[in-house]
Amino acid sequence: MRAAIIERPGSVTVGERPDPTPAADGVVLRVGACGICGTDLHIADGEFPPSPYPLVPGHEFGGEVVAVGPQAPGGLREGDRVAVDPSLFCGYCEYCRAGRGNLCANWGAIGDTVDGAFAEYVAAPAVNCYPLPEHVGDREAALIEPLSCAVHGVRRIGVHTGERFLLLGAGTMGLLLQQLLQQGGARVTVVDRNTERLKLATALGAAATATATADLDDERFDAAADATGAPAAIEDAFWALRRGGRLLVFGVAPDDARVSLSPFRMYNDEITVVGSMAVLHSYGAALDLLAAGRVRTDELLTHALPLAEFPGALDLMRSGAGVKVQVLPTASA
Repeated sequence: MRAAIIERPGSVTVGERPDPTPAADGVVLRVGACGICGTDLHIADGEFPPSPYPLVPGHEFGGEVVAVGPQAPGGLREGDRVAVDPSLFCGYCEYCRAGRGNLCANWGAIGDTVDGAFAEYVAAPAVNCYPLPEHVGDREAALIEPLSCAVHGVRRIGVHTGERFLLLGAGTMGLLLQQLLQQGGARVTVVDRNTERLKLATALGAAATATATADLDDERFDAAADATGAPAAIEDAFWALRRGGRLLVFGVAPDDARVSLSPFRMYNDEITVVGSMAVLHSYGAALDLLAAGRVRTDELLTHALPLAEFPGALDLMRSGAGVKVQVLPTASA
């Protein structure tokens, strides 16, 4: 099969890989669509320590079941359309046993630690597959994974009716977070350097937008979320909080990145700082939200490229053009 391969940090090609076969309790999918995430850029640059090389990336995906293992649970059949939670938890470490599989001591994920879906075919555990309603297309299905991360993030930080919420970053994750926070009753102010993305944030209901926190006239917020992973943005969000405020560190920063925060202010102003790591019991909820039309997706799905153009798709993602860049590995098949 054809697949995008990160041979080593900085080396990305499209070449041949052996066709996957299903595990006894797994399936193989023909990939309909797979989205590029900021994590994929970190993997391509060698900034995501769990990833081995060479690796086929791709963890935001859905497709059609083409092979089923003899012991696969769930009644999946060839021809079923599914979306896939890429999480691979061991199930036996102390974190998994405490119900916190996203912190698994042996954590893995399809496309992050094992070959993923920037390929014509991908293997997945059957229990990770979620059948899709007929009206949910392949490109929408590939948005369920990032939406499930946003659902987990909002659960971590909490949202209250009428509160003022600062959101840094209006990429895919930021715009999904914005919609969920607004559904929770928050008035969301969105900051991003990209003015086109800010127009979209406004169209999605943002109370206000700005290209820098310095332009907010020293406004203070009840809560804030960083969806950029940029240390300077995290620091800006921290200082924009009012006393008793809450900060969600959501964006993926490089492993060696550091921020400077005031421990005295955390103590004196009772500032709460929380992180949010990937998906946790949130994939099904994300599918339900998307299928019910409670999250707008059409405006986010701005680019779709064939598999052969995967290196260019990464460059497009880096450029900040559009919002969600996706690859359609089997579109011409």
